[in-house]
Amino acid sequence: MPKRNAREQLLERAIAHISDRGISDLSLRELGTAIGSSHRMLIHHFGSREGLWVEVIRTVEARQRENLPDLLPDPIADPAGAMRAWWRHISDPSFWPNERLFYELYGQALQRRPGTEELLDGIVDSWLPPVIAINMAYGMDEPTATAHARLGVAVTRGLLLDLLATEDRDAVDAAMERWIAINLAAR
Repeated sequence: MPKRNAREQLLERAIAHISDRGISDLSLRELGTAIGSSHRMLIHHFGSREGLWVEVIRTVEARQRENLPDLLPDPIADPAGAMRAWWRHISDPSFWPNERLFYELYGQALQRRPGTEELLDGIVDSWLPPVIAINMAYGMDEPTATAHARLGVAVTRGLLLDLLATEDRDAVDAAMERWIAINLAAR
């Protein structure tokens, strides 16, 4: 395994700490101390507090996308099973701290908080290619596959937000089951 550089090591420790604590009112000084570094090193490697937050979200999101093929049963043979497997994975309570962070920073980026706008670049579009490919393997034409992929990202994010806000697992799971039925009916 290649040795990670100082920036990558700081990022890993920051992700772990932030997923437990969140970012509200978290200073780089506090974070640096908590992860065995300093605020100056964090600024050196990430440019600003917001730059670090954006990198944390991008890294967590990239890992989710990279792991997508390993998480799903064969989506062509069992599309409902694949959708349920993904939902079970992404809605697992162990991910809730990272998902809270995602929504916290996403809201800041939507408000154009300086240094956070960069998060919006690819926040939806980066998820579309793998989902479009799955949809097209089902026989959807590209425009339909693209629309369903975008809708799937929106539905999943909306239901995750609902789950985080209400913690009503039964109701949110029922809504996801309805989405799965609607999606399968379109194939």
